[in-house]
Order: sequence, then C-alpha cells, then structure tokens
Amino acid sequence: MNVTPDSFFDGGKYSTRVKAVDHALRMAEDGADIIDVGGESSRPFSKPITIDEELRRVIPVVEGIRERLNIPISVDTCKARVAQESFFAGADMVNDISGLRHDPEMADTVNAAKAKVIIMHMKGTPQTMQIDPSYDDIIFEICAFFEERIDFAVTGKGIERSNIVLDPGIGFGKRVEDNLRIIKHINIFKKFNLPVLVGTSMKGFIGKITESTQRGRLEGTLASIALSVWNGADIVRVHDVKKAKKTVVFTDAVMRV
Repeated sequence: MNVTPDSFFDGGKYSTRVKAVDHALRMAEDGADIIDVGGESSRPFSKPITIDEELRRVIPVVEGIRERLNIPISVDTCKARVAQESFFAGADMVNDISGLRHDPEMADTVNAAKAKVIIMHMKGTPQTMQIDPSYDDIIFEICAFFEERIDFAVTGKGIERSNIVLDPGIGFGKRVEDNLRIIKHINIFKKFNLPVLVGTSMKGFIGKITESTQRGRLEGTLASIALSVWNGADIVRVHDVKKAKKTVVFTDAVMRV
C-alpha cells in the first residue's frame, strides 16, 4: 500500500490515515500476510522527498494499522530514520529497495531493532534505473549482488541471517526480457536458503507484453504471480490481494500434488 500522491498504481488513493488504515483492514480480510507501507514513490524517474515528509506520510499509518491489526508490517524505505521511527510505531521489517546501500545507518538500525530486512537488487536509483539498463548475465549479477549484500549485513553489521529476505527487483533497472528471465529462474536464488520476494504487480513490463494500459494489467499480473510461485517465490508483493491470494492458493495446490 502506497501512501503517496505519485506512486505508479495507487498514488493518492490512501493519502490520509483513515483511508490507509481502512484499506489495510480490507487487505488483511482479503488474505494479506504482511502489510507493506510505502511513503515515497519508487516508480521510474520519481522525485525524492525529504525525511520529514516521508515520516509525516508513514508513521501515522503504521500506528493506525498496529492499533487495529496484529499482522506483520513492512515499511518500504531506504532511510534509516524512517525505519527507526517505523519500528517504534509498530513495524516489524523494512523493505529497502537500495539493498542497504543508500543510508549508511540503515543496517545498524535494522540490527538494533532485531528486525527483518528485505534486500532488493536495483541498478542505479529510481531516477536513473530505466535509462538504458543492460546486463551480460542478469541472474549471475543478481546472485553476486545478493552474496555481497548478505555478507555485508551478516558479517559486517551483525544482522541475523534468518532476518533477511531477498528481492531480485523486477522492474528496477531491468528490461522486459530481464524481468522475464528473473521470473523463469527464481529457483536459482533459492541457493542462498533465504526467502525470496517477487514484486511484479501491475508493472510496466506486463503492459508492454500484453499491450495493456495500467488498469488492464491484472491478467498478466496474476499469470506472473502464478509463475513466480511455481518457480520458487516465497512472498509476492501485490495490489489486489483477493485475486492474488486465490492465484497463489491454486498454484500451491498444484505444486503439492
């Protein structure tokens, strides 16, 4: 859930605490296992915001969700102060799209809170990531990135290995074919013996493949979720929880036969 005015899919829809908390309640009712709250848009070419503005957007929502729900809360931020204040407000984990690279205090903040952290791969920043991204071997490069970041977090900063989740960063500095290759080879990232999160929901590469506008990407999104789970994803980050949950449940049932 994005509490932003400019996120690519739901920007502006949950800009007040009441609207955001009500939506979180619906998400939980629809089957969400984690509520992920983002206060700064990470869409391509988005403009950065100040720490104070991000805190103003995020903290009241985290507090409101924690008052109403006993469900893990993730905060999508790459700023250590936002993470720290979110932990105080009741958040359980941080979703850092920079992979603990943006803010030198982030890893220490996560370790001090004994919180979970999602380490995502991204080439560049949201402002630069889609300017002609290229890879010789994208799966190899992401694996090398994960190996280095895990070592930094665990050996360098003392974060418990069991508190790490890996995200290959679909749509973040990737071409269409890169995103497809990641979905096809998610099982390779399982070699780290850590949960793998995949976020394909409503993203631009789906629209390019299916020739759909933003609001017409649901079918492609559900297909990408099913394939991601089939290929080893442990967590999927979605917008339409009810439809995604049914997709995951069915895919999992087939896998268990």
